[in-house]
Amino acid sequence: MDELARLGFLRERLQQYSREYYGVDMPTIPDAEYDALFRELVALENRYPHLRTADSPTEQVGFLERRREVRLVPHLQPMLSLVNGFEMSDVAEFDRRIREGLNQETVEYCCEPKFDGLAVNLLYRYGRWVQGATRGDGEMGEEVSANLRTLSCLPVQLAGAGWPEWIEVRGEVFMLKQDFAELNQRQRAAGERPFVNPRNAAAGALRQLDPTETARRPLSFYAYGVGGVSPEFVLPDTQAELLVWLAQWGFPVTGEIRTVRGLSGLTSFFDDLQTRRTDLPYEVDGVVYKVNELALQQALGFITRAPRFALAHKFPAEEALTRVLDIEIQVGRTGVLTPVAVLAPVFVGGVTVTRATLHNEEEIRRKDVRCGDQVWVRRAGDVIPEVVAVVQAERQGNSSMFSMPAHCPVCGSLVQRLPEEIAYRCGGGLLCSAQRKQSLLHFASRRAMNIEGLGDKLVDAVVDLGWVQEPADLYRLSRDQWASLPRMAEKSAENLLVALERSKATTFERFLIALGIRQVGERTARDLALHFGSLEVLMHADESALQAVPEVGPVVARAVAVFFADPRQCHIISHLQQVGVTWPQPHRTQADHRPLTGQSFVLTGTLTCSRAEAQRRIEEAGGKVNGSLSRSTTYLVVGHDPGGKVDQAQRLGVAQIDETQWMTLLHKERNRDDAQADS
Repeated sequence: MDELARLGFLRERLQQYSREYYGVDMPTIPDAEYDALFRELVALENRYPHLRTADSPTEQVGFLERRREVRLVPHLQPMLSLVNGFEMSDVAEFDRRIREGLNQETVEYCCEPKFDGLAVNLLYRYGRWVQGATRGDGEMGEEVSANLRTLSCLPVQLAGAGWPEWIEVRGEVFMLKQDFAELNQRQRAAGERPFVNPRNAAAGALRQLDPTETARRPLSFYAYGVGGVSPEFVLPDTQAELLVWLAQWGFPVTGEIRTVRGLSGLTSFFDDLQTRRTDLPYEVDGVVYKVNELALQQALGFITRAPRFALAHKFPAEEALTRVLDIEIQVGRTGVLTPVAVLAPVFVGGVTVTRATLHNEEEIRRKDVRCGDQVWVRRAGDVIPEVVAVVQAERQGNSSMFSMPAHCPVCGSLVQRLPEEIAYRCGGGLLCSAQRKQSLLHFASRRAMNIEGLGDKLVDAVVDLGWVQEPADLYRLSRDQWASLPRMAEKSAENLLVALERSKATTFERFLIALGIRQVGERTARDLALHFGSLEVLMHADESALQAVPEVGPVVARAVAVFFADPRQCHIISHLQQVGVTWPQPHRTQADHRPLTGQSFVLTGTLTCSRAEAQRRIEEAGGKVNGSLSRSTTYLVVGHDPGGKVDQAQRLGVAQIDETQWMTLLHKERNRDDAQADS
């Protein structure tokens, strides 16, 4: 296909994809593929500018499908898109253009998250909400006022006083990650198809003809700016101040906002938010940079479909299309058989992905994944890649449904499925080398026994040689045995022996994590250790006693009781104690008497200790650490160089303390608790 034919092909395809994304909320390609095709079209139109037309996707904003049942309403000020940047070079070029356009050496920017939701426009007259609409084509949008009124977070009457005669407030409707997970759980329970991602679920909810259907979906909203405003009204000087105004008027506004100067400030904000992306309670697909001074924004003006003063800097794509080459079975440390898709290599989430989890047989059948299928693959941060959905239109005719094997592919033992479980399990236990290897790797992991240098290759080798049948055997191997393994030398063997010896002195909590008890993670292990105080007491606790531990329910209690009732597990524990694994007896504090019980904390900025250590100290004292603020938060602990949570805490009325005050609170509460215990 020559370049001119390619140009026409790209326009046609991008118009189709825009309709699928904006018009019917059912995209058939990931955002990254759309962006790549869009950039290709821009490059071709730049090469042949005489062929650029007004109806090209590069000149359009969004997509507006005219539905007879829905009224279209005009925006008082056009609701434009943003220019996208994908590389740091794009950001540097943006900053250069801004500096040259304003004739300034450095420029102050307001940095905000780029929410992955649906943009809406809210019209207020004399402080009262009168209309809500989607972006549409930028000039007109679909009126969705009745649907938006189901969002309790949107103010019907603005707070305070002194509002303009009329003003358009703009923001994003989205779905919190937790709300999305619970929505899909309800979908599955009702036998309905779950949603692919929060963005489609939120957008589809707003475009429902029946508002009661919208109300069934848990939608959230953040305001990020204004559109048209009555001419007599004077806005604040900066974008950052405007967001404070919006919050004071009663609109939800994210706390992840920062003003920075110059290119270094932009890249610093991007790197920080990308690092914390998976910890945010909502989906973001990048950051937005805006010149902070509103007067300078007006001076820079607009191009056809976007403002010159702003840039959307996208994170590496988290979704991509590829093909399933095969489906293999992976056996985990608890014997669970997990189907894994072997994929044609695809770059997603910043890395090349060749394998993705399919979770279990039920998920495979629900998604109807088959060998040869073209599929959407998602990888978010450090999350294991997963197959999200199948492109059914691309399916080959000779594919067949997947079924779980009757025998373990590793040891040949019978595969079992308990009535109350979804998972299939290998019945071989530690006789299965796959389970043994995974159990040993978990035992040696950083959060458990922290045996530095003991990785996959070494564990594979000692299990395959028959030297290690259980964790205690690791401590019995000699220097010569370790040194004889591939890629091991005397020095490496010596370092590993030192690490093994060091790991013997552990904590009760780490030891419980290392045992790999089903349903017991770090938090539960910590609660069990603090509540029972000794291994002997814990091992003899029945399910009733276990459920006395806060947040330990019947499922966890049964898993713990079954584990310690198994003679094989008792032998493993005994052998570990025989080789010298020990820990100090923890200070035993009944959970409901811990000094910070019922108090919740949020951390911001840099503390002298790590976040993990700060969280451990708070949780040991009975408190909870959350990632986001709410009115029920007890304290915001403010470290060096805090982010936007400080302003958010002020708006919510949450008490703020610095690290010194926080440490004083911990010591004061601990001393009071000790005094009560002594009395």
